[in-house]
Amino acid sequence: MKWSMPAYTVAGKIVLMTPAFKAHAALNFWRGQEIGDGEAKAGAMGQFGKLTSVDDLPPDRELDQLIREAAALAKTAPAPRKPKHASKPAPELHPDFAAALAKAPKAKANLDGFSPSAQREYLEWINDAKRDETREKRIATAIEWLADGKKRNWQYENC
Repeated sequence: MKWSMPAYTVAGKIVLMTPAFKAHAALNFWRGQEIGDGEAKAGAMGQFGKLTSVDDLPPDRELDQLIREAAALAKTAPAPRKPKHASKPAPELHPDFAAALAKAPKAKANLDGFSPSAQREYLEWINDAKRDETREKRIATAIEWLADGKKRNWQYENC
């Protein structure tokens, strides 16, 4: 039993599952989009919709063929991979922060030596300031921390 419903497997890979409810059941092929015509027959309730009686199933010959296709697919084909999402674009270096870094070469060297994610934390923190006073305060704090070689959330590194 997987997820509290019968799951039928071949070589340890799920082929189909048959969830049952109070008034209906469903027939879900694990990789149903890759067998038959790939379309759900009646909505989101498995490939054949809500099954309220045996008559709602496709003819035996068609069902046997779908089960054979699903079993062959489970034996041979690897599971489809989700495409990786595009990485976030690098945040821009605020001109005021760039000017402050130009005056503090040690802070600039430390920032350049950090990983891209650590650099992003500083840049986003400064860019997210809504008021100029807040941005100036953050830039002063960032330069101080960077001169000491501290990452943005250095207080929590050893928790």
